[in-house]
Amino acid sequence: MIESIIINGAILGGIYALLALGFTLIYGVSGMVNLAHGAFFMLGAFIFSAFGSFLFSALEPLNVIPTLILILALILAALFVGAIGSIVYRLTIHPILGDDVAIMVVTVSLALIFQQLMLLTFGFSVPIAPLVTGFITIWGVTVTYMKLLAFALSIGLFFSLWIFVTKSKIGKAMRALSQDREVAMLMGINTESLYMLTMAISTAFATLAGIFIASALLGGQASAFMWLHPLFTSFAIVVLGGLGSIKGTLIGSFIIAYAEHSVANLAPQGGQIVTAVPVVIMVLIILIRPKGLFGKRIEME
Repeated sequence: MIESIIINGAILGGIYALLALGFTLIYGVSGMVNLAHGAFFMLGAFIFSAFGSFLFSALEPLNVIPTLILILALILAALFVGAIGSIVYRLTIHPILGDDVAIMVVTVSLALIFQQLMLLTFGFSVPIAPLVTGFITIWGVTVTYMKLLAFALSIGLFFSLWIFVTKSKIGKAMRALSQDREVAMLMGINTESLYMLTMAISTAFATLAGIFIASALLGGQASAFMWLHPLFTSFAIVVLGGLGSIKGTLIGSFIIAYAEHSVANLAPQGGQIVTAVPVVIMVLIILIRPKGLFGKRIEME
């Protein structure tokens, strides 16, 4: 059981890091609490299923390798949902930027709208095919190749974005914008375009996390109601790590993941209470250390 907690906790922590990074990024740059983040997580999984079905019908007769078809569907889903996120930001959030209450009302309303749209269009759930099949035994624990691939891709994407934010010209502009919007504008930074790009990246990462979790951890099914737990989880992670802190997000993701797996495996009736773990940890952190593990409101490094 301990080996299972160590291995599966690490895999879940890596995917959680990818999920929460998008939440951290948009908050760090704009100060916006995006309560629709979990809905983009769900939306991405549904869009991936739709693109996958379409591409299989179009490309399978041409003897294209199924894994390549699914990779193409994954890329298209991330780009498509990223574009939706950018448009949604421009039309609904940008006009009220700075009004925290209005943003929370609008974003949670968007989440419910996306949920109903998926229910009306696709039904309660859709199948999510794994990019790879098969399994391997590690320390006596059976682990699917899809879990290992999801972990590797999540960690790789996390550190790629970290490097992008800290080293690239656009990333430095994001950091400048996170610190002082007016000064960033005086320096010639196009703040509106940067906000839209940040939202696109945030929602694209949520899409990838949704696909990975649905295919590797949820039995290959995505539900229209699957967005609530990821929203609470990502919010708990960024509160734990420190709002706006990328390194705090990474550490917080693994703490939450290991806490969930420990409760699920060790506590009586752990499977029934595991979904409450992120919320309990978040409340405790707010009471004990309101600024999170890394202290600053906005760190972006």
